Amino acid sequence: MKVTPLVGLGFLGRSAALPANNAVTCSEKFSPISAADFVSAINPGWNLGNTMDAVPNEGSWNNPPVVAATFDDVKKAGFKSVRIPVTYTDHFTGKSPDWTIDPAWLQRVSDVVDMALDKGLYVVTNVHHDSWGWADVTVAGANITMIEEKMYRTWVQIGEKLACKSSKVAFEPINEPPANTAEHGTEINKINELFLKALAASGGFNKDRVVTLVGGGMDSIKTSQWFKAPTGYTNPWAIQYHYYSPYDFIFQAWGKTIWGSDADKQAMEADFANIRGNFTDVPLVIGEFEANTMIEPAARRKYIDFAVRTARKYGTSVMLWDNGDGALERSSHTWRDPILLNIITNAARGVSNSLADSTTDASAPEQSSSGYIFHKVGTDVTDQAVNFLLNGNTIKSVKTSDGKTLKSSSDYSVSQGTVTVKKSFLSKYLSPTAAPGSKANLTVTFSAGADASVEIVQWDVPTLGATTSRAVSGSDLLIPITWKGLYRLAAVKMIRDDGVYLFDDWTQWLGPLQQARGTYSSHWDRDGQYVKLKDAAISQVITGKVPATFTFEFYPRVAGNAVNYTLTV
Repeated sequence: MKVTPLVGLGFLGRSAALPANNAVTCSEKFSPISAADFVSAINPGWNLGNTMDAVPNEGSWNNPPVVAATFDDVKKAGFKSVRIPVTYTDHFTGKSPDWTIDPAWLQRVSDVVDMALDKGLYVVTNVHHDSWGWADVTVAGANITMIEEKMYRTWVQIGEKLACKSSKVAFEPINEPPANTAEHGTEINKINELFLKALAASGGFNKDRVVTLVGGGMDSIKTSQWFKAPTGYTNPWAIQYHYYSPYDFIFQAWGKTIWGSDADKQAMEADFANIRGNFTDVPLVIGEFEANTMIEPAARRKYIDFAVRTARKYGTSVMLWDNGDGALERSSHTWRDPILLNIITNAARGVSNSLADSTTDASAPEQSSSGYIFHKVGTDVTDQAVNFLLNGNTIKSVKTSDGKTLKSSSDYSVSQGTVTVKKSFLSKYLSPTAAPGSKANLTVTFSAGADASVEIVQWDVPTLGATTSRAVSGSDLLIPITWKGLYRLAAVKMIRDDGVYLFDDWTQWLGPLQQARGTYSSHWDRDGQYVKLKDAAISQVITGKVPATFTFEFYPRVAGNAVNYTLTV
């Protein structure tokens, strides 16, 4: 690799010269690839989330620094690509006009990209959480001149460092750039153009490298409304957008743990069809999508399966967001939900998956799930039926987690998509007096596609170590709990003693499992042997000056499987 000085470029038509930079020449071989072929080749992809994008530095959040073995895990799982988000905010060592990035950080980015390439993965890398700060064009008094200059210089330096990487590396200008108006959208279009201008100036193979351009917020609607492609550049380009919809299901807001109705599917398909209809000949990639891991798993798996299949229908590739607490447990090299993993890889190839069924009616007073066989302490063991959406497949076998195959007729029976597990088999694990907890996992195999899992759970109503306290603001409240079944919270109902909903009184118009419920992470959480009320919920009680009762709800979501905690003022 050789660098030669390049000076005097105009800045989007301005006459002032830019700071000198080095146009790289490469001795390596570059095999050009079209944007369409690149996007097809990366499906499905995986995100190295909360890692290189952590603030202020790699390792500052919930994940340790990257190791090459992580990419072995990703490759073996069937992913074809990795998106490597990178935040540069705290790695600038110089100010205007150079905006020098710490060479050690650029080298680290290059090294991590090479780790992924060495495993045969395609790579997309970007400028990530900078969009929260210096690159936010929507803030009052935003210094647009500074943002443009800094963005250009950032990408010149990244481009120089990565100039000679193979055509399996693509660039993305900025993650989810905020945009609330058409004027903001126009500025994001200019950032796309600055990005391409910087790549052209940086040299190497960057004029011919695939890029995934972005619209406002990387939102499909805003992108459809405001995105305009730059002209005069030779880069093969695609559009990248992100998909986290519907918000309440994805983020477990307002008690939403149900998904899969015809209306749910129609809404998602309409979203994918809309952006495809607006960019009929442009390769599209969903660079992030996911649903909260605490959601009931059958609903989550149905959602992910339909998203990947529908994206494929509309010629769109997908990259799963994984912040380190989601799909891959990196330190142990294990996938938290291997069934979901296989659903993604099969759906991306067009193979139909059979899926555990679950409640789809948002107005239902309870939620059922064939991802589980639940047995209540104190009740007799009986035959239990679990239902599957076969999607053209047939049921082949049922096995225990240690590989033993259940015997048809004596252990279970099959009628179309229903597997009835017999009392005689379940009694090996369940009884009226068995201790609560997860007892076994069954794997149901089909003629094609991913397997399905059924977890056998003995449950009772959890107990809290205390039931009341005075509301004190300034920190979250940890309440001791004895779990009696699954380590999983479904929702928390929050009502003041005068009947007023603590948050969002409009939820009265939602189904009975959503009314008055708070939002995961914002208002409630779990933490080992504790359930947690977040400071925002506590402060709301103090502000209202009325005691409130918090009803913690668990799986199965049935009447009585809940406990109350009261905050006084």
